[in-house]
Formats: sequence, C-alpha cells, structure tokens
Amino acid sequence: MAYYLVHAMGGGQKDYGELELRAAQAFLAAAQAAGVERIVYLGGPSPLGPPSEHLRSRLAVGETLRKGSLRVVELRASMVIGHGSASWQIVRDLAVRLPVMVLPKWLSSRTRPIALDDVIDALIAAADLELSQNEWFDVPGPETMSGQQVLERIAAVRGRHFLALKVPLLTPQLSALWLRLVTRTDFSLARELVMGLQQDLLPKDDRFWKLIGHEQLVSFDVAARRALAAE
Repeated sequence: MAYYLVHAMGGGQKDYGELELRAAQAFLAAAQAAGVERIVYLGGPSPLGPPSEHLRSRLAVGETLRKGSLRVVELRASMVIGHGSASWQIVRDLAVRLPVMVLPKWLSSRTRPIALDDVIDALIAAADLELSQNEWFDVPGPETMSGQQVLERIAAVRGRHFLALKVPLLTPQLSALWLRLVTRTDFSLARELVMGLQQDLLPKDDRFWKLIGHEQLVSFDVAARRALAAE
C-alpha cells in the first residue's frame, strides 16, 4: 500500500502540470515494480465548469493513477482546515492580518471545507476499503460555506470582527497579486489556489463517509481552533 500526496506547485514552476503528470507516471511504474497492491491519492475537487490549471492538474494525476493496473482510491478534498495546509494558511492570514478587506467576487464561491483530522481518517480508511474497481470519492466537510463566510468565521474564532467591502470587478488574477503582501504561503502556490476559486467547488456526494462509517465530522469552528492552536 502506498500513499500519493505530493504536488509540484510552488516555487514559480510554470510547467508544473506536465511535471506532476510525469511524477505520477513514474510513481505508478515504481509501485507496480515493487509489488504495491493499492494506491491512495489525495487530490482536488472537480468543478462543474472548466477547471483551473491547478485543479486540472490534480484531476489528471488521479486519472493517470487510476488507469494503471493497481487498485487506486482517489479522495478529492477542497479546502483542508489544518496547520500545514496551504489553503488554510491563505485564509488564516487574510482573516487575521487584515482589519478590512476589499472583497473580490471569487470569495462568493462556495465550498465544503474539511478538517485535517477528517482527511487523515479518510486516508487511513481508504487503505482497507473494499473495491471492485478503481474509484474516486469526494471527501467534503459538514458545512457549505462561501469564501467570505470562511474568513468571517476564522476572525470570530480569534475574537475579532472581519469587515469586507464588496468589489465585484476585482478578478482572481488581480486579487492574487496582493496575496504576496498578506500571506506567508509561497506566492506562486497561493496564486494557483486562488485561481481555482472562481467557481463553486462542491462535492458530487458524501457517500465515502457513509461507506467507512465516519459521519460525525469535525465542525469548521473546531477545526479552525485546532489549526490556530497548532501554530
């Protein structure tokens, strides 16, 4: 059994999509040669519309792994709330460091943020999940939230008020530029993640949690408190 958790974003790598694809192919070949029987891959969600470059790459890696001869379970998570998560670091810095924020349109997009603890439980359970074929599953959190609500809830957990001024014409491309001044996350990585937030990133279903008997998910507020405490 092997877990595939790597990605090639960050560091200004422009052709990371091709690099990620080659890495997945090399990993699959090595796993087959080593006699690995199952791969568990943590990827990203599939939007209803055209995916961003980042999400397209994540989905392509999953498809590449699932085309091999090994059993593959692909778990698709959107925003992971936990210390060490790049998406968490971005929203945490925005909510905590800015007293007032000009709110770009992309922060109205909705997602189902998932606690790091639940992601770890999903990865562990996927190792023993009975499969008749290679499959992918969404692993959503318990609440549907807009980006603005995510920021407001993080600020509330910290005991502060978050003031947002809506500016619909501020595009993801433009708003990504000021992330360089606000977040500690690698800028090129932050930019790619923000570009994926131009539309809703909602799950197809939550059947994975039912399959593994894990339906008591960590709430967003509890996950945010744990992430902040871990700092």
